[in-house]
Amino acid sequence: QVQLVESGGGLVQAGGSLRLSCAASGGTFSNYYMGWFRQAPGKEREFVGRISRSGHSTYYADSVKGRFTISRDNAKNTVYLQMNSLKAEDTAVYYCVADRTRLPTLTSDYWGQGTQVTVSS
Repeated sequence: QVQLVESGGGLVQAGGSLRLSCAASGGTFSNYYMGWFRQAPGKEREFVGRISRSGHSTYYADSVKGRFTISRDNAKNTVYLQMNSLKAEDTAVYYCVADRTRLPTLTSDYWGQGTQVTVSS
């Protein structure tokens, strides 16, 4: 019932920054927990971070803590992932995910198409 479209990926040098956006449509955005996952070449998809329905609470994987920031603008039906101090190991396809009833996991039903982030070193 909700469609997610990601944008903002691209190529960036190590130490640089990138901001990803995920626009939602077809549902009541404020009813969804939102999250970000990523999948690097040859790796399993891994958790990056999540944000509560109100946007008041966030949680991050240790690998990105202090460098990445999740935010949401419920008036714009959009969730963001601000990525700073990027490292080569951050290179991956980044996916946003929505879940109506619980914190997002790999079993959540609604996913974006993914956007490629490549960090050069």
